[in-house]
Amino acid sequence: MKFKVLLIFILISQFLNSQNTKLIDSLKIELESRKEDDSVKVMILTRLHEKLMFSKPEEAKGYALKGLEISKKANYKTGIAVGNMHIADYYGNRNENDSALHYYAIAKKHFKELNNTRGLIFINHSLSSIESTIGNLDKAAAITKENIELIKTHEKEGEAKTKFIGAQHNSLSNIYIEKGNFKIAMTEALKALDCFEEINHESRKADVLKQIGDIESGQGNHESSIKYFKEALEIYERFEETFYAAYTYNSLGISYQNLNDYASAEKYFDLAIKNAEKVEDKLSLTNALHNLGDIKRLQNKYSEARNILLKAKTIAEEENIKLGLVNTLHSLSKIEFHLKNPSLALKHNDEAIEISESLGAMSHLADLYKYRSTILQGLNRSNDALEFLKLSQTIKDSLFTSKKYIQIEELKTIYETEKKETEILLQKQEIESLNKGVEISNLRKGLYAGGMFTFIAVSILLYFGFKQRIKKNQIEREKQEAIYKQEIEFKQKELTSQTLHLVQKNTFIQELKENLVKIKQSPELFKVEFRRLVMLLKKESAEDKDWEVFKSYFSEVHNNFDKKLKDIYANISEKEIRLASFIRMNLSTKEIASMLNVMPDSVSKSKYRLKKKLNLPKEADLNTFLYNL
Repeated sequence: MKFKVLLIFILISQFLNSQNTKLIDSLKIELESRKEDDSVKVMILTRLHEKLMFSKPEEAKGYALKGLEISKKANYKTGIAVGNMHIADYYGNRNENDSALHYYAIAKKHFKELNNTRGLIFINHSLSSIESTIGNLDKAAAITKENIELIKTHEKEGEAKTKFIGAQHNSLSNIYIEKGNFKIAMTEALKALDCFEEINHESRKADVLKQIGDIESGQGNHESSIKYFKEALEIYERFEETFYAAYTYNSLGISYQNLNDYASAEKYFDLAIKNAEKVEDKLSLTNALHNLGDIKRLQNKYSEARNILLKAKTIAEEENIKLGLVNTLHSLSKIEFHLKNPSLALKHNDEAIEISESLGAMSHLADLYKYRSTILQGLNRSNDALEFLKLSQTIKDSLFTSKKYIQIEELKTIYETEKKETEILLQKQEIESLNKGVEISNLRKGLYAGGMFTFIAVSILLYFGFKQRIKKNQIEREKQEAIYKQEIEFKQKELTSQTLHLVQKNTFIQELKENLVKIKQSPELFKVEFRRLVMLLKKESAEDKDWEVFKSYFSEVHNNFDKKLKDIYANISEKEIRLASFIRMNLSTKEIASMLNVMPDSVSKSKYRLKKKLNLPKEADLNTFLYNL
């Protein structure tokens, strides 16, 4: 009888989320009444863990440990795998990634032994999340894409499969947001939304709506982001999803802050704090406290802001939430500077810089160096202030280059996807055409047996088929030309990227030389300049293959330009081909000098020698000749 009651409770839990509290109470009663330590008891403990893992994580962990203990005694392998996975979930939700990875590895081993594909899907989903958290975004994306294939191959068609695929697309969207690829992120989010709307899964639909809000916010569309955040919140509140509601309130506050609506921002940050405290989520709480403190600072309520920020700082230190600590220290530094406490402002700034450097958080470092320059300027230390301002600009230039690279990578991904879809469409059309050909052939045989009238009918049909085929071939040719055009456009973008990289590499070398001279001339600036050198070296990896990569793209875009030059003059050097390529790109003498790391006069002389080697008449223009080659 008790077993039947348990099954009823499990079924109810899957469909009636609104009765969550009653379900938990019922499961607890069933747990207390069940004396035997068996797989059924493990199932009850598992369901309790799943229901409480976000709202009461410590209590949920206790149920997971108890379930694992019973499973080990009973040699219940599924229970062992699930128990380790749930303990890993506990540590993962607390950002204790090393412990989480340890337990996920144990769980994955057991799921593989059991040939439990669904368990592996859950584990991979969590591993991807951790890799994303620690910054391994490409690895996270690869794991998620692998998971999608795993689901498509092994899961039966139905609601569960659609839900799992939707969850993976949502994860991919989040990864691409972190990478700054907002177009691809939106594509993945919309795929996820389609999945969850198809099966009418409200809570997961809310996750995607929140995700789309983040994408809109990341692109500066704050009013649009608010609309999506509020749609997600309505669902979270209805299903009492306090954990997710906390993050959504925080995102809403940020959007209102960006619209300079401080009153609304404060309201939502307060709600984020209350919800984060309910579920004991320290990460969400730290972020919300920092955001609320910063809003107070922007309104010149310094004393109130400081108290809130100090609370955020304490939590961030206790929980080792490093980026949260950086943000809080930066805001505290600004408050102390405005309150005429420059030494304390510098102290907070120093601490934030040290943490950011250890994390490689470049965007944070750029802001911190710039604000340090402001503090030093206020202390009349103009030379030091200038050095930190330059350092900030160096990082921003590097980030700008990275952003351009990301945009090109995004175009590349979109282009490859569109190309693949076009090829699939062409294949389908070809198959349809062949099928029609078979039908026409069969029809033709029947018609020939019918005599002269049939012959005329077949002739008309063949003529029509021939005309249709010509039309089809023309459409295919146009589509192929469109693909080639896309390829050329893409390669041109790549070529531009490579050119920018070469320019920056040589600018970097020149800047490195200048800094070494400064250190030699001013030993007292050693610390500042040494830090600057380290940052320069971190952002630059000058590989020997740069020119080869550039040349390959240039050759494809400009129809084997280097081969044409060699046909004119077989003994032309690689250095002269490089110069001719830059001239063909219509770069100025000064720009070429920067790329080759030489003086402009030297470029002018090289141009003269190249013109002579190519046997061009005196009145001929080298630029025009190379452009028309």
